[in-house]
Amino acid sequence: MTQYWVIGGEYTDTSFSRVAPGKSLERHGPFDSYKEAHKVWQARAWVTVDDAHTRFRVLEGTEEGPGAGPSLIEGTPPKE
Repeated sequence: MTQYWVIGGEYTDTSFSRVAPGKSLERHGPFDSYKEAHKVWQARAWVTVDDAHTRFRVLEGTEEGPGAGPSLIEGTPPKE
């Protein structure tokens, strides 16, 4: 069964490839539906809207953790 995760935090720059020193990646989930994950993504994104180095994504995965595939585009649900 597909689960959804919200992953993100503060990065060193806007390439979003390395977490900022002294920070850790936030992991929220798993959620049974995209809608549940989107609510958490939206809340985290709005709290950090003024910080250009902070980004959160919704990822598909399993109960054990997010998958290694590409993230879902922010605010766009998965295709059914």
